[in-house]
Amino acid sequence: MIKLSQLDHLVLTVADIDVSCRFYSQVLGMEIISFGDNRKALRFGQQKINLHQHGNEFSPHAKQPLPGSADLCFVTDQPLDDVTQHLNNMKVSIEEGPLERTGATSSIISVYMRDPDGNLIEIANKK
Repeated sequence: MIKLSQLDHLVLTVADIDVSCRFYSQVLGMEIISFGDNRKALRFGQQKINLHQHGNEFSPHAKQPLPGSADLCFVTDQPLDDVTQHLNNMKVSIEEGPLERTGATSSIISVYMRDPDGNLIEIANKK
C-alpha cells in the first residue's frame, strides 16, 4: 500500500491566468511564481497551485479540465473577522459563513467566496 505524506501541488484550469494571478495574490496573499516554459503558479506555505489556461492546458492534464469546477479550502491562523474585513475591503462577496465544518484534522470555522472563475474558495480557522 502507498502511504502519502502531503499534497505538493494541484492544478487549476482558469479562463485568464493574469486575472487569476491578481486575485490569488491580492486577495489571498499567494506568491506568483514562474517556472518551466513561462508557466505560472501560486505558492503559499509549502504548497503551490499550477495554473493552466483553458484550451491550452499543459500535458498531461485532467480528462475534462474546466474553469470553475474546483472547491478548495485554505486554512489561516488569521482571525476570520480580519479575513472577512479584508474580503469586504477587496469587494469580494462572502457567500456563506462563518460556519462550523469538519476539516482534515480538526473542526474548522469557515467563510466561503468565489474566485474569478467561480471556483468555491473556503477560508478556515482550526477550532
